[in-house]
Amino acid sequence: MSSLRIPYTLVTDRLSSGMARFQNTSLSARYSSLRPVSEFFDFRRMSRPANMGEAQTRIGFNLGHFSSNYLLVFMLLAIYAVITNLPLLFLIIMIIGGVYGIGKLEGRDLQVGNFRATTSQLWGTLGVVGFVLAIMSAPFETVFWLVGASALTILGHASFLDRPIENAFNEETV
Repeated sequence: MSSLRIPYTLVTDRLSSGMARFQNTSLSARYSSLRPVSEFFDFRRMSRPANMGEAQTRIGFNLGHFSSNYLLVFMLLAIYAVITNLPLLFLIIMIIGGVYGIGKLEGRDLQVGNFRATTSQLWGTLGVVGFVLAIMSAPFETVFWLVGASALTILGHASFLDRPIENAFNEETV
């Protein structure tokens, strides 16, 4: 029985170099490097790779070539994951609103009628309520779904989309 070798270093090296490039580029540069939809969904270039070696070369090329498009796919999947998990969406809105509200106090105590709360009490309450809601909203489940869905989508697209003919001829040696 032959073992299946998964090229972890191919993916991790490409992701780390991609993250370094992402940190050094602005959003406008990232937006300008988006490939056209017609190139991203070119069904004439879709085919099943003949073997793992061909799949690795396709993945290596497409991860670099479509990195901005894949980032957009990841962001859309993240937005979908948060919107469909309403408790998590409520938690995010509550935490952002709480931090904004406590920041607006500028260090002063909150006075509502006879009730008085210091900023440290407000931060503590926000932390405890946020922790309880985080347990109920299953954020780890959402993160694992996001990682799995984006890996399946991105690596699936990258392995099934063949390189352009121009690039295949450029890499051949005589």
